[in-house]
Formats: sequence, structure tokens, C-alpha cells
Amino acid sequence: MIQFFRWFCHADMVDYIEGDLREVYDRRLKTSGKRKADWGFFIDVLLLFRPGIISPRKPFQNLTNYAMLKNYFKIGWRNLSRNKEYSLINVTGLAMSITCCLLIYALVKINFSTDNFHDSPDRIYRIVTEMKSNSSYHTSGVPTPLPGLIRENESFGEEIAQIYLANNVLITNRESDGLQFYREEEGVVFVQPEFFSIFNFPLISGSYKSLEETPNSVFLTKEKAQKYFGEGDPIGRSLLLDKEIELTVAGILQDFPPNTDFQSGIYVSYQSFKSYMPWLASENFWSGISGNMQCFVLLNKGFSSQDAEKSLASYADKYPISQDTKSTYSLQPLSDIHFNPVYSGSASKSSLWVLIAIGFFLLFTACLNFVNLATARALRRSKEVGLRKVMGGVRSQLFWQFIAETGIIVTLSIFLSLILSYSLIPFVNQWFGCNLDVTVYYNVEFFGFLGLLDLGITLLAGFYPAFIMGGFSPIQALKGKSSHLKVGGFNIRRSLIIAQFVISQVLVLALVVMMNQLKYATQSDLGFDKEAVVMVTIENDSLNFKQALKNEFLRIPGVVNVSLCESAPVSGSGWRTNIGLGQGAEESDLLTIIKMTDENYLETFGLELLEGRNLNPSDTVKELLVNETLLKNLGIADPQEAMGRIVTANGGNMEGEIVGVFKDFHDNSFHTEISPMLLTTDARSYGSFAIKLNVGAGVEPLREIEEVWKDNLPEQYFEYSFLDDSIARFYESETRMLKGIQIFSFIAILIGCLGLYGLVSFMVAQKTKEIGIRKVLGGGVSNILWIFGKEFGRLILLAFLVASPIGWFLMKNWLQDFKFQVDLDWWLFIVTLATSAAITVISIGYHVIKAAFLNPANTLQTE
Repeated sequence: MIQFFRWFCHADMVDYIEGDLREVYDRRLKTSGKRKADWGFFIDVLLLFRPGIISPRKPFQNLTNYAMLKNYFKIGWRNLSRNKEYSLINVTGLAMSITCCLLIYALVKINFSTDNFHDSPDRIYRIVTEMKSNSSYHTSGVPTPLPGLIRENESFGEEIAQIYLANNVLITNRESDGLQFYREEEGVVFVQPEFFSIFNFPLISGSYKSLEETPNSVFLTKEKAQKYFGEGDPIGRSLLLDKEIELTVAGILQDFPPNTDFQSGIYVSYQSFKSYMPWLASENFWSGISGNMQCFVLLNKGFSSQDAEKSLASYADKYPISQDTKSTYSLQPLSDIHFNPVYSGSASKSSLWVLIAIGFFLLFTACLNFVNLATARALRRSKEVGLRKVMGGVRSQLFWQFIAETGIIVTLSIFLSLILSYSLIPFVNQWFGCNLDVTVYYNVEFFGFLGLLDLGITLLAGFYPAFIMGGFSPIQALKGKSSHLKVGGFNIRRSLIIAQFVISQVLVLALVVMMNQLKYATQSDLGFDKEAVVMVTIENDSLNFKQALKNEFLRIPGVVNVSLCESAPVSGSGWRTNIGLGQGAEESDLLTIIKMTDENYLETFGLELLEGRNLNPSDTVKELLVNETLLKNLGIADPQEAMGRIVTANGGNMEGEIVGVFKDFHDNSFHTEISPMLLTTDARSYGSFAIKLNVGAGVEPLREIEEVWKDNLPEQYFEYSFLDDSIARFYESETRMLKGIQIFSFIAILIGCLGLYGLVSFMVAQKTKEIGIRKVLGGGVSNILWIFGKEFGRLILLAFLVASPIGWFLMKNWLQDFKFQVDLDWWLFIVTLATSAAITVISIGYHVIKAAFLNPANTLQTE
């Protein structure tokens, strides 16, 4: 340890405090073992100012006094000011990487802190359901009567709250001049008062008791209240929910923080749900489960989730959902709700870890740049180091001098990155569909992270160059005999460049694979025609009125076909039930999707009929069309054998004859398999018009459709969506991830380009004499270009050999989430290699070509 200290500090200092050091070590050796004494003594040496350990002596004071620290930074600033290109490259590269890290920090922070601000988040659970028949099906909902039975009979819950999430509702304000319609995609939440005892959403005005005592009362967040009523007092004013239920504002809630999954902002008394959806609100409804009917529990202290699940097991046996379906109730922790994809979690932990890895890669790339440039530049400073050592400078002083220079660059980069990250938050919210705000940076935790980032980057980027430059021999340095082998050498620098190439190639491969998969998912043949199809939602009206409106649409020029239906072929929605084959047959455990359509559905969406005929017009269920997958699951190999067979569903309440078989189409995203499906007529379920437009007809048909709508339904909100846009929403998380990969890959490549540009400028300067001699001896431009080309070509190929298996492994795992996926073909890797080569040529081309055309007379004369 004394030898280490002699190496690290000036010898005079060790002479002053060697006695103290030995005394401290002996004292530690008596009170603990040798290993603990060594470690403790090492820490004591590093913390020399620790009171009562070592008294500060004069040499130590001289080393750490203010004047010396000031001198370090003054010299460092002068060196950086003189080398503006070097400083600009490093500050720019580090600032870009740190900006990305700060934005990634904000994204990760807001996701991992979701709903952790409630009073007892570790005791809050949601009851979820798993249903098993021929396959397993998970839902975040519970049967409607279950929460009430738990409240009456069980003791594990301190508070139990039943809620219903009504998505994409229409809010109408009749108090303003004319009707004002608001389509709320986040919907409204029907809640019991206990909800606000479990979750910490403070009131500004009103009382939670109103939810129980006042029928049709509603609580609004401050933001929603201002949206509907402006700055006036909203208490006592009314809104209309889906043009059916009049709600009276009874309370105003504080605006919710961005890190919560409860973003509706409209909370309606649960009693109103009995008017909104009476069949689902029935306390005897055990025959089905809606994923929007949810139950939250605040466990009593001393109860575990396992204890509660044991109590819930009896309800699944006593109140079965159906004869062939086995249900299991379990408790999902609040911290799991945001991430669990099984229960429609809105975020992916794997995606967040990918972002964290990308942030690390970007920082690592920028640090590699710094090390490469600093070591390449070290030879230019060898005489400076030699002169300092001759004048009495010691290695530790030179080491900290170079660390100080690195610290200046890193601090400048962090300051610049703070400005950039603040400015980019609105764009990040738009790109990633999140709710970040600058308050995520206003806390002690963030400033601690910033300090660690500053210290970590300074040491990571500055340690090796400082160590190398501090070790120059003064005699060799002053004679100009220091070589690249003593300044990190080309081998170490090559390794750093290869590491940089590996990171960029992995990112490029990920980018190419993700783009290819999303293109495959959105542009492949889905089994139906999705181009120029407009979906228009209609509220409950008579079938005759809907048919009359349908005929009006068909008269519009540019409208090819119109179908009344429950939903589009791919919508993520559909009634799922067990079916039986044969009249009066028991239902099997085959869960099947039923879509309610009219006779124009096949033609509107271009579905292919393989056998039989289309449905005849009907108001009720009489005839059925089935897909190939359903027949395979029923064990029917020949579609002709299915013709005329009777299918029963919905507990025998639905019965129809198979009259046709249609070709399979994708009813959901490429993440899932094609479902067993049947199509049938039922006028009560028609909630949408599917309008097929002539491709290239422009917007004129849409204007005329809206005019027809307003003429016939002046009090109904007109809303439409293109089917291909709806399909794109299935891949929102992948699209956001792709955007992130695109942005961060571009930045990583740009940082790499800056590093290569700076490095080649130093390499060209070192090889100026060699290039001049080669040209004098007859070497042409191509020979000069080859000197650099073969060097970087080898590095690119070596990096490719490392990056290919890493990229293949990562992308193979990412593609596992898709049931229908692209192959990792060889051309994807060739594109990655070619991209890497092109980036390198662009980065180094200017300096290399300029060097190749230098006049050897000028370069050799200078030498």
C-alpha cells in the first residue's frame, strides 16, 4: 500500500505521512483480520481528509489547495480552446449521447414509477380471471356479482372497489350555444366511492359521498372541467353520456400525474351503470365476463395475496361461468398492471430494457470516440508532458490534469444536453405517445443521477488517456521518440473502433429487421380488402332506418359497396363463445369468435367464399358462414361435409345452419393465430357501416357521406376511420419502438461518424510524410487510398463477425412475439454490412482523398 501511495503521490508527501499511515494500518490489523485491514486501509488512504484518521500535512495541502485545482482547469480550458475541432467533436458526440440518456431516463422513470404515488401501493391488487376450455384465455375483468360477494363474505380486503371502464364514449354539452360533442377515447369510469379510498386522487371541491348518495353524479379532473365549461364553476352543471344518461358534476379532482394508468378524468357514480348497461350490471349475471368490469382490492395488513386467492377459489366452483369453462381468480399486484401483456398492459419491460441498453451503447460509443481521439492526439502532447516532468511534475498531477480536461468537456456536454432534453420533450411525447413533462427532472434523484453520469463518463472516458499520457518518459518525449505503441497503440485503438462498429451494426440490423416485420404485418395480404374502407359508427336505431341510410350512402358517386356489421374483419373485438355441432348438441370447449354481419359483408371486404353460398338477408340468426380454422378444430377435413350442419352457441340460445365456408383471414394482429370464426346475421348487433370507396375517388365521397349523415341524424356525432389506420394501431408499441431505434441508431451512427472523422484527421497528419515518400517513389492515388481502405475494411469485417450473431440472437427473440414473422434472411445481414461500409466511406472519405492528392514537395519540405 505504501508503494501504491508512493507511485500515486509525490515522494515528499509520503515521507511526511508515512508514520501516520503505518500507525493506522497497525491499529486496523489489531481490530480485524488482514483482509479487512487491507481494504479498510485502502479506503482510509483514499479519504485522507477523514477526521481522526490522518492529519493533513503541508505537502497534502499543497496538492489539494484551491490554487492547484484552479490551475488544472485553467490549463485544461486553454488546451481545449486551442484545439477547437477536437473539442467540438467530443462535446457534440457526448452531448448527443447524454441527451438521449436523459430522455431515456425520463421514459424509463415514468414507466417504472407508474401508480407508485398512492398511499399503500404494495397492498393494492386487481382481481383477474383465467378461463380454460380448449385453450387458456386471460382477462382483467371479473363476473359482475363477484365483488359484492367478496365484500359481504371475505375479510381479506380493507377496501373493495368495483369499476367499469367505458371506452371511446361520446360526451355532449348541451349548455353551450348549440350541441358540443366530445369523443373521449379514454372513456369514462363508473366507480364506487371505495375507489378513492384505495387510490390517492385528491379532490379540489365536492365530496366522495356524492358518488353514493347522488344518482348520475360525475367527478371531473380540473383539465376536463375547463375543457367542457371553461373557467366558470362546473359544480351542478350537466353533461350527457352517449346521448342517454344525464350526468351532474358533483366534484372536481386534481389533475392526475402523468405516471398513472387512470387517465380518463371522468368518474361516474357506479349506480349510473345500471342504466347505462343493465344486462351487464345485473347482480345475477354469471354467464360472461367483460374485461372492462374490474375489481380492485386494498388488502388488510397481515393478509397476503396467496391467502386471498385461496378464499377466491371457492367462488369459481360455486358460480361457474359456463359448463365447459373452468375459471381461476387471482390477484395481480398494482406494479404489474402497467407491464403485463397478458392483461393488456400498456408498456413492455423488455422494450424499456432495450431503451436502457441503447442508452448505455450510445454513452459507450461516445466514450470510445473520446478515448480514440485522446490517445491519437497524445503524441502531439508528448513534449508538453516531458517538459512538465522535467520541471518537477509527477504522474499523479499529470493524471488529474488530463482528468480535469475530460471533466470540462463532460460538464459542457451535460449542460448542453440538459437544454436539448428540455426542448425535445414535446417531440418525445409525440413520437412515443407518452405524457412526459419537465417535472421528471426536478427532483433529488435526477440530480444524483446527473452527478453519477458526470463522474462516470469523466472516469470512463478520461482514465485511460490520462493514464497513458501521465506515463510518458520525459527523455523519450523530449527527443520525440514516443510512438503509437506507447500511446495505446493501434491494436487497442482498433479494438475500440471494432466495438464501435459492432454497436452500430447491431442497431442497423435491428432497424432493418423491425422495418421488414412491420412492413410484412401491415402490407401483407390479410385475407380481405382493407384499402379505401371507411368505418362509420352508428348509435341504436331501427333496422329499417339503418337500411334506408345504407341505401342513401350507396347513391353517392364513388361509393362501391356498403355493409351493416358489428365490426370490421380485423378489429380486436368480437363475441367469443363456445359452440356445439349438431341440433341440441352440447357445446364443446372450442371458443369461437362470432361476428354479426349483413349479406353485403363478403363483397364489401372482398372475402373469398370457398364452398357454399352467401348469407340471405335476415334480422335474426338463421344461417352461418364458417372459416377454415373452425372446420379444422371441429375435425372436418372437407368443407363440403360442413354444408347443412347445425351449429349451436351461447348456451343453446343461438342456432343456425352452415351455408358456406370462407377462406381464413387475419382477425387480429400478427401477434396471434387466426381464430375459429363464424359470421351470421343479427340486426340488434349492427353498430357500424363499412363503406367501400372507389380507390382514387378523393375526399369528395367522404364529404357527401357526412352531408347525408347530418341530414338524417343531425343530433348524432359523425365519426369515421379508415380501416388501414385501425390495423396500424395494432402495432403502435412496435411502431414506437421502431421510431426509437431509428432515432437512436441515427444518433449512434452520427457519433461514430464524428469519431471516425476526427480519428482519420489525426491518422492522416501522422502519415503525411509516409504519403509524400510513397508518391515520390511512384505511388498513385489508388495506392494511398488503399492504405486507409484496407485498414478500415478489416475492422468492419471483424466487427461484422461479432455483430451478426449478437444481432441474430436479439432479433430472433424479438420476433418470438409474432405468430406470423419474417425470416432472418442473409440479405438482411448484407444490408447491415453495406450500410456500415457506406457510413465509414462517408466519414473518412474527405480526409483520405485530400491526403491522396497532397503535393509531396510541400509535405516533405515541411518535414
